[in-house]
Amino acid sequence: MSAAYADRHIGTTAGERERMAALVGDADAAGVLAAAVPPVIRGLGAAGAAIPAEGVSEAEALAELRELAARNRVLSPLIGLGYSDTLTPSVIQRNVLENPSWYTAYTPYQPEISQGRLEALLNFQTMVADLAGLPVANASMLDEATAAVEGMLVARRAVRGGSDVFVVDADALPQTKAVLAVRAEALGIELVEVDLAGGEALPEALFGALVQYPGASGRVWNPQGVVDAVHVAGGQAVVAADLLALALLASPGSLGADVVVGSSQRFGVPLGFGGPHAGFMVVRQGLERQLPGRLVGVSKDADGRLAYRLALQTREQHIRREKATSNICTAQVLLAVMAAMYAVYHGPEGIRAIAEDVRAKTTLLRGWLAELGLDTGDAAHFDTVRVRVPARAAAVAAAAHDGGVLLHLVDADTVGVSVGEATTLADLDAVRAAFAAGAGAGSGGGVGSTDGAGSTSALANGESASTADIRTGEASTAPIRTGEALPDDLVRTEAYLTHPVFSSHRSETAMMRYLKRLADKDYALDRGMIPLGSCTMKLNAATAMAAITWPEFGRIHPFAPREDVGGYLALIAQLEGWLADLTGYDAVSLQPNAGSQGELAGLLAIRGYHRSRGDLGRDVCLIPSSAHGTNAASAVLAGMRVVVVACDEQGNVDLDDLRAKIASHADALAALMITYPSTHGVYEHDVLEITAAVHDAGGQVYIDGANLNALLGHARFGDLGGDVSHLNLHKTFAIPHGGGGPGVGPVAAKAHLAPFLPSHPFAQADRDGIGPVSAAPYGSAGILPISWAYVRMMGLEGLTMATDAAVIAANYVAARLSEHYPVLYTGEEGRVAHECILDLRPLKAETGVSVDDVAKRLVDYGFHAPTMSFPVAGTLMVEPTESEDLAELDRFVDAMIAIRREAGRVAAGEWPQGDNPLANAPHTAASALVGEWGHPYSRETAVYPSGDVEGKYWPPVRRIDQAYGDRNLVCACPPIEAFA
Repeated sequence: MSAAYADRHIGTTAGERERMAALVGDADAAGVLAAAVPPVIRGLGAAGAAIPAEGVSEAEALAELRELAARNRVLSPLIGLGYSDTLTPSVIQRNVLENPSWYTAYTPYQPEISQGRLEALLNFQTMVADLAGLPVANASMLDEATAAVEGMLVARRAVRGGSDVFVVDADALPQTKAVLAVRAEALGIELVEVDLAGGEALPEALFGALVQYPGASGRVWNPQGVVDAVHVAGGQAVVAADLLALALLASPGSLGADVVVGSSQRFGVPLGFGGPHAGFMVVRQGLERQLPGRLVGVSKDADGRLAYRLALQTREQHIRREKATSNICTAQVLLAVMAAMYAVYHGPEGIRAIAEDVRAKTTLLRGWLAELGLDTGDAAHFDTVRVRVPARAAAVAAAAHDGGVLLHLVDADTVGVSVGEATTLADLDAVRAAFAAGAGAGSGGGVGSTDGAGSTSALANGESASTADIRTGEASTAPIRTGEALPDDLVRTEAYLTHPVFSSHRSETAMMRYLKRLADKDYALDRGMIPLGSCTMKLNAATAMAAITWPEFGRIHPFAPREDVGGYLALIAQLEGWLADLTGYDAVSLQPNAGSQGELAGLLAIRGYHRSRGDLGRDVCLIPSSAHGTNAASAVLAGMRVVVVACDEQGNVDLDDLRAKIASHADALAALMITYPSTHGVYEHDVLEITAAVHDAGGQVYIDGANLNALLGHARFGDLGGDVSHLNLHKTFAIPHGGGGPGVGPVAAKAHLAPFLPSHPFAQADRDGIGPVSAAPYGSAGILPISWAYVRMMGLEGLTMATDAAVIAANYVAARLSEHYPVLYTGEEGRVAHECILDLRPLKAETGVSVDDVAKRLVDYGFHAPTMSFPVAGTLMVEPTESEDLAELDRFVDAMIAIRREAGRVAAGEWPQGDNPLANAPHTAASALVGEWGHPYSRETAVYPSGDVEGKYWPPVRRIDQAYGDRNLVCACPPIEAFA
């Protein structure tokens, strides 16, 4: 291999893996793999032709990425359609997006060690709720289009029965319409498009309506009458709003909206060819328990101090399964944090100034175009103008492109221009010149004239004009045209961002320190091991992360012309080819922007395949009882009926029960969903029998790719009988979890399902399919360079070595801990896959110490807890990953053994059941230092149980009262007095 990026990525050395194998009980490292991986699958498609065997060095990978980036042309993107050119404050880019304390964190399921990002997400919720004018926002969605779908589903649940009609604004974003169409068809929802702004009547019966505010055309109008009419018809009003426009416009909540959705991209988040961006949803009082996704709430800790945690967790898919209201298991936390901090940094005055600047530049441009004699309509606007140029639209767009600006070619007669925060006067000058040339318009005043009215001498370098300069009309002699002022009834009078957090961090110094203070409260991979089973918290290499902030990747509009995105298309095609090769499939779509969306896309492909063959009755999806909770939720949202298949005592799919379920649903069988290796952390020995049985009955096999980390280089899903799978690039392929997003969940399929994979009306590369499942053609394309670099640097040999190292590490941990905690499931040879489940139920029975006690005590030892009570209640699922070195593995094992001994002291009566280091964990500095110490164990035992003084992690709060937070639901920034 090349100078060995794999050796940087994999924590254990070859010699250490040999010693680990000896402790496991095998002759060598190869022996561990031979015992763990069943002979029936070993070597099935282990090698591929598309992916190079050897990786390249980090420098070589960056050089290749530079070549790809150079094939993307960075133009000023004025296309709009929900994506805007924005400016990421450097303090946020450096201290959030490029900071491993933020991007290597996990979802905040352990709130005591997640207080920093929970506070940041509460800022996000408060920001969204304030601007939208409704009380309860969630902690982000995947993008605007999928948020609109979830808004539609909230409306349907709120109405409960009656009509299946959902109205869609004719002026909604086109990609939102397309995603709604795909999702509605699977659920039996009838979409009816209505020109709401034009006064077209609503259907007599409906359960809800989506209003775009402002419209995709740029039109600003008052939808209150439509909202009222929807309510009279018994429906719920969903408003898709522009978050920045709401700084100037009356909030949707004040106009009667029930649900508000949208994207926070223009709050400092790079375009990234479509993502990742944080969508949002906010609801009226009474709908908070219908809200999908995650919700950050306020509670208190064991000392009564204010603390944050995820609220209403009963909605999580792992618990509700087929009764789940959504399959959104990933949010876009890192991007939500960026958007929230953009608002914190700028504050209400700054956000309003940016909005006024955008609107003023748009008004200025409209005046210049009017001077050219062009028709820009009479409607009020915020940032978008549609210009009529009969039969000349393509010529105008081409002229603008030659001038370095991208416009929206609406149709043969119409061009759209959308102004963003980063739009300069030079950009506007180029737009005017394009219209003058392409439309053959006149050359009256305006920018570039020499009569003094439009002098641009101070603007030649592309700097922005001040709002004041634009408002005074110094750049144009054109009068303000009818309809350009905002309607009086839509001028915002409500305050927003009034919490002190949005006015306390104006200087860069203050902002930097605030971000550092929050990061210090959290536990991320830059502190130590995160041994979460099922989640693969591996190294996210700095080299792989480097390219995402290059403008050639970060400043590309998702609907840019094909000729400007050659580098992206080449990278995407290469990555799709590598993933197809590694998994044994024929086609891959990178569009799904979360694992849950990949699941849905795979199931929709199966549904489309059956329907194309006339098998309309095939709607039963078999799912083992051990499966990820998202599996069942995705199946329901794909229009399928879930039938649960039992697992045997070894954790494998019960073959007899599977055959019985297949027999009883033979004519209706659509699919089986299984995870391989299984969610129980073992390789199913009967996997070929399982997939053959389903195929024999006419069904399709969906193999959940969540555990591909334990298979690469040894076997491929397509060779195990899989027809379709989703992959988790944020797990196996090293995209950071980012505190709970970004994620990428591509879907891979055999040739017969390929025609039913996602497609997109604005995709730069042609592909047949069912339509989009995400807003952008290639989903979260902005982070694909990470996985591209990971695969390129590892090569097939490195990826295989990573699998081997992960499996050896898991078996090493299981072997060392087995005499202290039973390992619940193993394969036929007594080995686990890449993770192991430790059974803590005997510990609870013997000592009274619960799985929660062990998880919280691990914090005192300096660890994030493993996955708690999934897939089996009362257990811990441990996945060490290949990235951890032997010293860190041993540190974790030693901590677990020490905790077992502490539990023994509780059982022996040395420490009381209710007052011991485990029951009281985690211990904060204040709890150890302030006041009298009345516990039967020492302060040192409380806070330095491992003796590690120098590397001590101090949790900011003690154990949090989860129930209190649900009984007293608070989901916005509490007043300062609450911290007293």
